[in-house]
Amino acid sequence: MRFTISREKLLEGLNTVQAAVPARSTLPVLSNLLVETTERGVKLSATDLDIAISTEVSADVESQGAITIPARKLSEIARELPPSPVKIASSGEQRISLECGRSKFKLLGLAKDEFPAFPVVRFGESWRIKSSELQKLIQHTAFAASTEESRPILNGVLWELKSDRMRMVATNGHRLAKMELPLGDGAPANPSDLIVPPKALDQVRRLFPAEEELEIARGDNHLGFRSPITSVFTRLIEGPYPNYEQVIPKDNDRICIADRQALTGALKRMSIVASDQTHRIRLALNAGMCKLSATTPDLGDASDEIQVSYTGDQLEIGFNASYLLEILRQLPTDSVKLSFKAPEKATTIEPDGWDDPAQYLCLVMPLRLLD
Repeated sequence: MRFTISREKLLEGLNTVQAAVPARSTLPVLSNLLVETTERGVKLSATDLDIAISTEVSADVESQGAITIPARKLSEIARELPPSPVKIASSGEQRISLECGRSKFKLLGLAKDEFPAFPVVRFGESWRIKSSELQKLIQHTAFAASTEESRPILNGVLWELKSDRMRMVATNGHRLAKMELPLGDGAPANPSDLIVPPKALDQVRRLFPAEEELEIARGDNHLGFRSPITSVFTRLIEGPYPNYEQVIPKDNDRICIADRQALTGALKRMSIVASDQTHRIRLALNAGMCKLSATTPDLGDASDEIQVSYTGDQLEIGFNASYLLEILRQLPTDSVKLSFKAPEKATTIEPDGWDDPAQYLCLVMPLRLLD
C-alpha cells in the first residue's frame, strides 16, 4: 500500500474516527485504525465494539492495500507535521513508513484480518432523514439520559419511529426530555422503537453537516447512519423502555411564565450556595414574583427574586438546580413555561411562544424541602 495525502486531509479523517478508539482495551487491535485504499482515496475506520466510525478522504493512491496503524500515535504525529504532503507506505511486514518534508517515521501495525468486522445493517431497507432534524432531536433530549449503570435501559435514548412522525425521549428517573417532529416522505417502511446510546448520537451530531440527508438502516441489534463519505454504526440497547407517558402530568394547573435568562441567572447564583450533593434550591411562587433561595448548614444561605407571570395558589417547591439549568440551556425560546400541581408532584417545563412544528416538553421531579 502506498499513497500521498495532504496533512489537512489526514487530520480531518483522524479527527472524524478518533471518538471510536477506546482509551483502554484488552484487544490491542482496537487501539489501531484500519487504513484502506479506495477508488476515491483512503478509508479510515475505528471501533470500540459498541460504536464504529469510518470515513473516506481524498488521497493520491499509488498501490492498493490495507493495514491497521496505532491511532493515538498517528494522530500525535499528524498534528506535529509541517504543512506538506504526507507519504504513507506499508510492506507485508506489518510496518508502515510515513514521510513529510524531512520528517520520517516508522510504526508497527497489525494485519487487516485482525480488525473486527463492522456490524451488518440492512441498507437495502434504509430510510432517509435530514441531518438537521435528527440533530434537533438529539440536542434537546440526549442530555437527560442516565449515566448510572444501575438501570442500563435508561443509559439510552428512546427513538420512536412512526409512519408520520418521530420522537426521542430520555430520562434518568429524576428528569425527562421529550421532543417530537413530523416525518415527511423519508419515513421507515417498518416503524419501530429503538434505544440508542447517547455516545453514538453525539457522533451523529458531530460528524454529519446539518444540510445533509442521512441514510439510516438497522440490523439485528445495530443501527447504521451514513452519508456519501462517513458512516456511524452503533449497538442498540435491548429491553423494554419504561412507560414514560404515565409520569407526565396532564392536570398541572399552577402556571408560571418566566424569562429564561433571568431564571437561569438566579439559579446559577443560588447554586453557588446550594449543597454539592443535592443541589437543592427552593422556589416560592406567588402572583408576579418567584423567590429563589438556598441554604447549606455548613456554608450559609442565599436568596434572589425575579418577576414572573404566575397563576394559581401560592407554592413552595424544591428542585435540583443542576437539572433545571440543564433543561433551560436546551429551551429554544426566551420565555419558559413551568407547570406545577403540588410540592411533591412532577413539574413540566416547555418553551413559551415557540413557533415551530416540533413539540418539546421536559419534566423534573421535585426534591423534598427541609424546614
